[in-house]
Amino acid sequence: MSTRADDAAGGAASGFSGAAGAAARGIFTKDLLDACISCGFCLPACPTYALTGQEQSSPRGRITLMRLLETGDLAPDDPTLAEEASLCLGCRACETVCPAGVQYGHLLEEWRDEQWSGLKRPWIVRPLLLVANRKWVLRLLGLVRRSARKRASPDRPTLMLGCFERALFPSVSRNLAALDPTLAVDPDQGCCGALHAHNGDLDQGRDLARKLGERLPGTIVTTSGGCAAHLADVIGRDRVVEASEWLLKQNADTDSRPLRVGLQDSCHLRNGLGVWKEPRELLGRTATYVELPSAGSCCGAAGTYALVRKKESKAILAKKIAEIEAADLDLVIAVNPGCLRQLQTGLRKAKSRTKAVHIVDYMRGHKG
Repeated sequence: MSTRADDAAGGAASGFSGAAGAAARGIFTKDLLDACISCGFCLPACPTYALTGQEQSSPRGRITLMRLLETGDLAPDDPTLAEEASLCLGCRACETVCPAGVQYGHLLEEWRDEQWSGLKRPWIVRPLLLVANRKWVLRLLGLVRRSARKRASPDRPTLMLGCFERALFPSVSRNLAALDPTLAVDPDQGCCGALHAHNGDLDQGRDLARKLGERLPGTIVTTSGGCAAHLADVIGRDRVVEASEWLLKQNADTDSRPLRVGLQDSCHLRNGLGVWKEPRELLGRTATYVELPSAGSCCGAAGTYALVRKKESKAILAKKIAEIEAADLDLVIAVNPGCLRQLQTGLRKAKSRTKAVHIVDYMRGHKG
């Protein structure tokens, strides 16, 4: 790593502000970059800072690196920039404790838009973006795996079909459609663009969200926390409803089953949209709800993070699995397909009796 970059990032701990206010290269939105006051409130909330103990691996340190990149004081190919752009989970936990209201998630997207452009993008991410760009492939995945089928419902909300969720967890869309038969389903819909925005193709990510918003008029109900946050950011929060929010409005059931259930929050859903009470209320109505100590912190899935940074992802997940085992849960509930896959993998390797399920599948099972 570049000693110069490490020292500069470390300087934030003593009030280093880099070149705040400068906008030499135009990589970052000036007001977003200037907002950070280097106070350090973000450090305890950052999972990667907890892992490394290194200033440059904190939101404050990374913003210092962004400022040095913006002013040209660090070259774009500096190895510390590459390391920290990929090491960050993008969980946005720092935003919830920031007294200055720094929109770190947007800064990270702008950073990766420059850092991961073209052939600089992690190779394992490239085929995922190619698949998500092709609506016919997404439709085929849905047909083969039997996700929710086409259903017209004039003037009613539309169910958003997750790109890879159609293949990995097709029961989620089927079960939400069964729980609310009035939801419209359009199998020809494309990707919402969250995958692109989080992985260095910000313009395409926003363009796909706008196109999806045009294709699906009115309210859009999503089953993925990450997709919900991105889509709401582009087309408006008033048009996007996450599945647990939707089910809570539709479901007055308080019949509890003899199950111990916990929850893993979706980082973007909790930290980006502020949705975290709703899934807990749903679960509390139907089972004995057990709050996990780190339910609100990242599980290490973080979109493509589990593929790009396997070692760190496993380290974060290990602590989560230990908590689940200690709580002696029957089920741990996820509200995001990436989190669900991460939890299922960890619980399977641990040979745990606890099962991980999506909240929609859980509610459908409760309804019988």
